[in-house]
Formats: sequence, C-alpha cells, structure tokens
Amino acid sequence: MIEVKSDDKRPTIPLGRADPTEFPSYQTTRLAPDAVANAAFSYNFNCYAPTGGIAETRRAVAEYLSKDFPYQLSPDDVYLAAGCTQAIEIVVSVLARPNANILLPRPGYPQYEARASVSNLEARHFDLIPEKGWEVDLDSIEALADENTVAMVIINPSNPCGNVFTSQHLKKIAETARKLGIFVISDEVYSHLAFGSNPFVPMGVFGSIVPVLTLGSISKRWIVPGWRLGWIVTCDPNGIFQQSGLSRIGFN
Repeated sequence: MIEVKSDDKRPTIPLGRADPTEFPSYQTTRLAPDAVANAAFSYNFNCYAPTGGIAETRRAVAEYLSKDFPYQLSPDDVYLAAGCTQAIEIVVSVLARPNANILLPRPGYPQYEARASVSNLEARHFDLIPEKGWEVDLDSIEALADENTVAMVIINPSNPCGNVFTSQHLKKIAETARKLGIFVISDEVYSHLAFGSNPFVPMGVFGSIVPVLTLGSISKRWIVPGWRLGWIVTCDPNGIFQQSGLSRIGFN
C-alpha cells in the first residue's frame, strides 16, 4: 500500500467502496421499500424466524437462482443469513476442524482470511493470473491442496479485481476441485454486475461436476446493503452435501 502524503493535492479516486448507496445516482427500485413496508404492516413477520430463514424467502431465492441452472433448486437448498458477511462466517466456522485448511484467492476479499484466522482454519493462498484476465492458477491449486483441504473459494465477479470468469474456466475449476476431492465456495455477491465481454455464469451451473456452496446477497445488485439479507445455497444435484451431513447439521 502506497502512502499518500498530506501535502499531495492531487484528487484521489477510492476503488475500495463497498456501499453503492454512497452515490445518489444509484437507488433501488421503489417497489422494494414498498414491499418491505407492506410486510411490516401485515404483522405477519414479527415472530422469531426459523433458523434457516422464512420459507417464502428461501423459496424466492431458490426460484431466482434456478433460472440460470440446468436443474431446479428447492427451498431446502437455501439458508438465509444477515448479509453475505455472516454467510462467510457461518461457512468458514462449519468447515473449521483440527489441521484443516482452505484455499483462498490472492488478491481476494479479506473477510475470508480474517474469519479463518479466528476459526483456527489454515488459509492457503492461490494466485490469480493477471496476464490471463485474473484467472485462477489451477496448477497452484493442485500444489497447495492436501488431504486436509476442505474447500476452495472463488469470487465471481471478482472483488477486488473486477474480472468475470468464463464458463470454460469455471468448468476447469470444477474439474480440478473434483479431482482433489474438495468442493467450491463461490462468492457471487456481484452476480450479474458484469459489463465486459464475459457474461456472468454462476458456479452452480457445474454443481453436477463438484458440489458448490453459493454465497450471495441483495446488497449490491439491488442497492440495499443496509437490509442485511444474504444466503448460502447448496448447488449439489448429486446430493453429496446431504450424504455428508453438511447441509443439515452445519447450517441449521
């Protein structure tokens, strides 16, 4: 990090902004706050919610994500969280066990490393290759993984690099993870906010190759980060998470 001197009068452009509401030109649709107000005034949602989230909300998330998948998600695949930050905390905490490690991208989002540190889960870093549009260095994945590796994390679209992985590269990631016997955690907070030549493709499309945990939220795409609604979704049409007990024991 380069320090900016106090007498440097050049204008600076912050590239680390995470709150889209700081810019007045970005506002969510009026339908969203109206729907929240109507729900509040209905008095139907003042009770304690189920641990995994309200059934109607989980169903809505499942239907929304399934539009991009070659298979159908069910509400039982969806677990709600207080934003994607809590989703990260839950997933990392569930995976932590003695001697376990997790593979994280470099550059990446620091919340994963911070949570792994307090959960006694070793973080190992694989590089993203700038010359290849910040693709995952798959060779380094294979070199880093061992019998104690529980998962690898990808962020797509990337934070902080801003790149969007191609469908072909995502498939290679899935095949590499399957070969190593690990699953993929796909952070898709910026899903569909893709403006370059690569369209956004969710990692869950390749859930039949390797189990995928998709993390997301309404914060960025719908411009409501203060509403704190995120999700963990098991994209696993082969039922591997269910067989291992992770989907039920871990998140509920």
